[in-house]
Amino acid sequence: MIGQFILRIVIWFLLTANFSITNIIIGVSICLLMPYYRSENVRFKDVLQGIGRIIQAVPQAYIESFEMIWQPHTHEEVLMEKAKYQRSAALVFLDIFLITFTPKTIVLKHHEDGWYSIHRVVRRISKRKNP
Repeated sequence: MIGQFILRIVIWFLLTANFSITNIIIGVSICLLMPYYRSENVRFKDVLQGIGRIIQAVPQAYIESFEMIWQPHTHEEVLMEKAKYQRSAALVFLDIFLITFTPKTIVLKHHEDGWYSIHRVVRRISKRKNP
């Protein structure tokens, strides 16, 4: 229960980026009011891999942000990505959070059979025809 609270409050501060007293009170209130889930068996190896993916996602998000500023991405695509087999609810949340954290992608839906619908913006170079 304490681990879930810490995770939720950290995500709250990452999303709001505000450490005022009012924001802390709101964040703690929301974290306490949200229902807790029963923890499932999570392998330590999966947790370590998740932490590694978080560390990789931060620089990737900055790189993608600068790419979108310097070279506008005008095309969109929706694709299906297979999730790893038998993920716990916490690891599914982590997967969705990491995909959505980068500015070019967002998860539209998590299908029960283990697939994610992902919306992605891409940059395509159009070839002009010379008359």
